[in-house]
Amino acid sequence: MLHVVIMAGGAGTRFWPASRSRRPKQLLPLAGGGKTMIRATVERLGDLAPWERVLVVTGKTLAAPIAAELPELSEAAILGEPCRRDTAPCIGWAAAKLLQSDPDATMVVMPSDHVIQNHAAFQAAVSAAAELVSRRPQTLVTFGVPPKYAAESFGYIERGAPIPAPAGQSNALPTYQVKCFREKPSREVARQFLDAGGFYWNAGIFVWKAKTILAALAEFEPDMLAHLEAIVKAPVHASASVSPADVLEREFTAIKGASIDFAIMEKYADVAVIEAPFDWDDVGSWLSLTRLHPADENGNTVVGRHVSVRSSGCIVQGDQQRLIATIGLKDCLIVHTPDATLVANKNDEQAVREVVALIREHGWEEYL
Repeated sequence: MLHVVIMAGGAGTRFWPASRSRRPKQLLPLAGGGKTMIRATVERLGDLAPWERVLVVTGKTLAAPIAAELPELSEAAILGEPCRRDTAPCIGWAAAKLLQSDPDATMVVMPSDHVIQNHAAFQAAVSAAAELVSRRPQTLVTFGVPPKYAAESFGYIERGAPIPAPAGQSNALPTYQVKCFREKPSREVARQFLDAGGFYWNAGIFVWKAKTILAALAEFEPDMLAHLEAIVKAPVHASASVSPADVLEREFTAIKGASIDFAIMEKYADVAVIEAPFDWDDVGSWLSLTRLHPADENGNTVVGRHVSVRSSGCIVQGDQQRLIATIGLKDCLIVHTPDATLVANKNDEQAVREVVALIREHGWEEYL
């Protein structure tokens, strides 16, 4: 059966001051429509899988807020990590958990903070990936988005030889062996990728058999897998000398973290990429809003109530209760919340992380 695993552990510090430790970006309605990003992530699945086959992996401090946002999930469907160890342990834990109840589980793994508009096309792509995995159970499948511009903030996938569709399948999506994964490039290198053709943005969405990804972890990350297996095999009966929570804390903390790309995808021999038929955006920073919301006649991207005098190219994030007025500003980022306001050059938005670090140094935890 197809199971859904949603990775929702990110801190979203680049979206400060809207994103906070108890309400990071996956719990914010950044894409519009009034829905939080994690709610939109679940709903775009449609009928691919019922709520009973959805797992969310997040930080333990976010388990309660996510449970409140997704009340359809059972308590057992939210896995709370005691510390951050990147995506490979997150995915491995979910896979081991799924195998306890479904030895032939197929997983679709996706982040909680992406924007995908065409839900029908997304569902069709996931179904195609699941069908490919049923034919080739040792294959790991990812999705590649045809690039629209020379993005420096996305990783890339270089495609190799095509994978033929089964005979008689007329609506198959273009599918290829992965030749190489490429890290986030410079603008010049990204332009070379576009000129060369055969490169995709790496969507970071995966489909595979749970037992296949665990076998890959056994090959490439055996220590990590040993810790994860200790977690899922921890006794839950009352007579146990150590509680499952204690085992989770001890074993997960001992893991040496790694991304799934670095730990598995870049090393595994049989990785396929399906050309994504859906629009996709990785909402990684405030600059992403310019791709998600239309600009006004002066090139300002505005969410909330705003008036402008001779201001252009700005990103303004507020709400309908407070008016933000700008005069003579160009290419600025203005984010207003009830207790903190950010004003920056929008092209220096990566420095938002530096602001967060300074706030932490001052001990002003109430703003984090």
